[in-house]
Amino acid sequence: MPLNRRTFLGTSAAAGAGVAMAGGVAVPAEAHGRGHGRPPKRYSFTVMGTTDLHGNVFNWDYFTDKEFDDKAHNDVGLAKISTLVEQVRAEKGRRNTLMIDAGDTIQGTQLSYYYAKIDPITAKRGPVHPMAQAMNAIGYDAAALGNHEFNYGIPVLRKFEEQCDFPLLGANALDAKTLRPAFAPYVIKRMRTPHGPDVRVAILGLTNPGIAIWDKVNVSGKMVFPGLEEQAAKYVPRLRSMGADVVIVSAHSGTSGTSSYGDQVPYVENAAALVAEQVPGIDAILVGHAHLEIPEYFVENKETGKKVVLSEPLKWGQRLTLFDFDLVWEKGRWVVERAGSQVLNSNTVAEDPKITGLLADEHKKVVAYVNQVIGTSTVAMTTAEAAWKDEPIIDLINVVQAETVKAALAGGEYASLPVLSQASCFSRTAQIPAGDVTIKDAAGLYPFENTLEARLLTGAQVRDYLEFSARYYVQTAADVPVDTAKLTNAGDTPDYNYDAVSGLTYDIDIAKPNGSRIVNLSFEGKAIDPAAQFVLAVNNYRASGGGNFLHVPGAKQLWANSEEIRNTIIAWVQAKGSVDGSQFASVDWRLTRDGKPVF
Repeated sequence: MPLNRRTFLGTSAAAGAGVAMAGGVAVPAEAHGRGHGRPPKRYSFTVMGTTDLHGNVFNWDYFTDKEFDDKAHNDVGLAKISTLVEQVRAEKGRRNTLMIDAGDTIQGTQLSYYYAKIDPITAKRGPVHPMAQAMNAIGYDAAALGNHEFNYGIPVLRKFEEQCDFPLLGANALDAKTLRPAFAPYVIKRMRTPHGPDVRVAILGLTNPGIAIWDKVNVSGKMVFPGLEEQAAKYVPRLRSMGADVVIVSAHSGTSGTSSYGDQVPYVENAAALVAEQVPGIDAILVGHAHLEIPEYFVENKETGKKVVLSEPLKWGQRLTLFDFDLVWEKGRWVVERAGSQVLNSNTVAEDPKITGLLADEHKKVVAYVNQVIGTSTVAMTTAEAAWKDEPIIDLINVVQAETVKAALAGGEYASLPVLSQASCFSRTAQIPAGDVTIKDAAGLYPFENTLEARLLTGAQVRDYLEFSARYYVQTAADVPVDTAKLTNAGDTPDYNYDAVSGLTYDIDIAKPNGSRIVNLSFEGKAIDPAAQFVLAVNNYRASGGGNFLHVPGAKQLWANSEEIRNTIIAWVQAKGSVDGSQFASVDWRLTRDGKPVF
């Protein structure tokens, strides 16, 4: 894609920096009376932040077609955030606040999907993306790029960027050919003070290096994504030399220092704390990507000893971070005297009618779309117990994937090989009702925009794959009562990183340690041959290294499809007309302890 007017080629961000430099007149401390016994001049301001909004504007769950709710009674959406923002601005004074985001904005709900795929913003005279409309109305000052921004391809992202009244920042998103920034790396904002000199606030945006793996199809040969620490070390000193009084990093990267993709790229996925620790000159970091709530977290910089404040507001607009900065005028410049953070809960306020009214028509269109009937089901199916039992609703995903891959390979070199399929329980509340099945039912079962691939594995590699997946379960001795609330997510493994594999049978012995849990692994009633070849129907996230599963990323790709798996499921249901679980449901795996079934 050609670099457009918002990309950083010495224009957008550099021009903003030039303005900051032009206005940055150093005023001696004596001019404010420090030398005559007068109290020092002080100024305070607040930076508000969101992250991982994932297409949420309304407090609405399009997968259930009702108001969003969870066990903690959280609320979601920019309409709620807008109310909080206006309250903060009323308290602090609008000119004493900034509003930023840390990425993953345009993917995640059927609202965002609709305007990327069904009524795309890229069409000639197409609509303005609802997230752009809402964020413009709220008055965002900047947003970092998230990895999910690239899910729909660069043209959709560029159109969204064009529709935003604020810059999308990505200092480590580089043009693959020139290695120059493909997006603005930073923006410098000026805060007017009652004391003459403005405070110059630099916002540096950093995105996730995992984009190179997770969205390889969309970015390969077009963009590269070096590490956050490397790019922060390049830009923070530059921003300080340009006169920035305060440097804030908006980073789509968690704090744990871990990576889900192993050593496939040499950069850390969750590097926000490492940036604070290794790069001097940063005052605060708005953290994203990890979907955790971190009200206030301090990291000491190794070089300076200065404490950097980090905060991550909970996903989907459930929380709003507030960074509060107290500055003092010293030796001709503004200096940060104190920085702290907190989060506000969006369930404490009502939705802002300015936002809900603005996007009422878009909301109605999407509600009508998700309620379209695509077929019927003979029985009700649910994921309520799918995290520890082989349930028919997960079998549905696997049978669709396996049939699709078999049809794609028919008549070719690998047509005679058995096809296995992997699927995860993405949501424990998904369900296919008895009777009419709608788009929202299928979308709720498969909420991600993953596509389908076929990879070639050996029997030994399949066993390794299953052993890796089985780490999801907490080791539980045979004589200990099983509490399903404490059985899963060992080592903080999310549900979407546990795979059930169909096409063979196996037991997972949760009494055994990791690495030796898969027992009775069989294909067609016989112990699996380690040298035998299998085709694995696998989603592109897993195939590209997501979750750091063994063997698949390096396995031979036999076929790949650009169609979302969710749409493949919808088309399959439409073609069948009726879903009959008895025709495909089977118990391929079960949990055991010392050979005895757990359930």
